[in-house]
Amino acid sequence: MNLLSTFQAYIKQHRLFNANDKLLLAVSGGVDSIVLADLCHRAGLAFEIAHVNFQLRGEESDADEKWVEQLAMQYGVSFHVKRFDTQTVANQKGNNIQIAARQLRYDWFNELIAADAGTSLKYVLTAHHASDNAETVLMHFLKGTGIRGLKGMTPVASGIGGHVVRPLLFATRRQIEDYARAQHLQWREDASNASDYYTRNVIRNEWLPMIQKHIPEVEENLLDNIKRLSQTATIYEDTVNKWLRKVLIKKGNEIHIPVLRLKHSMAPDTFLYEMINPYGFNSRQLATAMSLLEAESGKYVDSVTHRLLRNRNWLILTPLHYEASQHILIQDTDREVSFNDKKISISITSKSPTPNPEEAYLNMHELQYPLILRKWKEGDYFYPLGMKKKKKISKFLIDQKMPLHQKSNIWVLESSNRIVWVVGMRIDDRFKALQSNQELMHLKISSTE
Repeated sequence: MNLLSTFQAYIKQHRLFNANDKLLLAVSGGVDSIVLADLCHRAGLAFEIAHVNFQLRGEESDADEKWVEQLAMQYGVSFHVKRFDTQTVANQKGNNIQIAARQLRYDWFNELIAADAGTSLKYVLTAHHASDNAETVLMHFLKGTGIRGLKGMTPVASGIGGHVVRPLLFATRRQIEDYARAQHLQWREDASNASDYYTRNVIRNEWLPMIQKHIPEVEENLLDNIKRLSQTATIYEDTVNKWLRKVLIKKGNEIHIPVLRLKHSMAPDTFLYEMINPYGFNSRQLATAMSLLEAESGKYVDSVTHRLLRNRNWLILTPLHYEASQHILIQDTDREVSFNDKKISISITSKSPTPNPEEAYLNMHELQYPLILRKWKEGDYFYPLGMKKKKKISKFLIDQKMPLHQKSNIWVLESSNRIVWVVGMRIDDRFKALQSNQELMHLKISSTE
C-alpha cells in the first residue's frame, strides 16, 4: 500500500475536508500522530499542531511536549500546547483518568477551533487508525454497548464538537509503523501503551496476540465486520427511530410511552433500550427497566440525570431535576419538593385542619407511597371534599371558573392511582381527616422566589 496516495484518496472519498482548509493536528509524539503530521506535510495540506501535556508521567510528559514543539518548528507551523493537572480533575469529577483526559483534550481542541472561527482553522485531525477501531469494537462488545458500539469509530467523529475527523482509519498499526520506518521518522514511545493498567492495553497487548495465534486474520475479520455492522447499524437505527417517532409522546421535558404498545412491539427490549440509553441508562439497567412493564404505578429506575417511572398505563421518562420534571415522586422521607416556581413543604401533624386552599391535610392511613405530583390531564377525576360522587377535574375547573390559560398549569397529587389533592384548590373527600387528633400529612404551598 502506498500510504500517502491512499491517505489522499480516503480524505476525498469521505469528504473529510477540502484541500485548502487549514487543519489542527492533535500530535502526542507517538508514531501514529507523527505519521499523520508527515502525511499532511507531504500532501501539501496547511496545518498547525496542538499538543496536550496531561502531566501524568512527570519528566516524560514534559519531554514529549518539547519533542512535538521541535516537530512543529521543523515543519514551520504554529504550535499550540496546553497543560492539565489531569489527576486532580479526574478526582474532582469522579472520573477515571482516561475519561477525564479525553474530555479535557477535546474541550481544548474545540476551544481552539472556536477561537479561530472565521479565520483559518476548521478541523481537528486525530491519528486514530484501523487497529484502534478493531480494539474499540471488541471493547464495546465486551461492555455491552449495543449495535451502535459495534460499528466502531467513524471518519467524522460525532458528539465531540463536530470538527473532529480521523483520516487514518483505513490504515492498520503495522502499516503505519512500516511507513514510519520507511520514511526514517522518529517518535516518542509512551510507556503507558505497554502497561496493562488500561482495558484497551490489555486487549492490545494480551488478548489480540493470543487470539492471533489461533486465528491469524482476527484483525482483518474485525475490520470487515465493522464495515458490515456500520451498514447494519444504519438500517437498525432507521427502523428504531421510525418506531419511536410513531409511539413516543413528548410533553415538555418528559417522554411518555404506552406500556401496551411497547409490550406488543416486535422488539420491546431493543426499543426501550434505545429510548432510555441517551438519558444515561446503561445495558445493565435494562432488565430493571423492562420489569416496569409488569410493575404497579410508582415503581421506577434512575440514571444519573433521569428517572423512568411507571404511572398507570405509561412509562414516563422524566428529568430528576424537580424544576424540569412534570412527574415528581414523593417518598415518605421527603419534606419538601419543588415544581415550577413553587414548593410544597411536607410535615406530619395532628392539629385540626384549616380551610386554606394553599394547604392540605390528608389522612395518613389512606396514603400509599410513593406519591406522584404531576400536571392534571383529561380523564382525571376525584371526589371533591364534601361530595360523595366523583367529578372530572375538567368539569371541576369549569365550575371554579378557572381561566383557560391557567388550566394547563394545574397540578394534582396522586396516591396509588387516586387523586388526593387538586393542588392549591381542593382535597379529595376520601382522604379527609376522620377524627380529631388524627395523624395527618400537612402540605403547604409557598413560592420559591
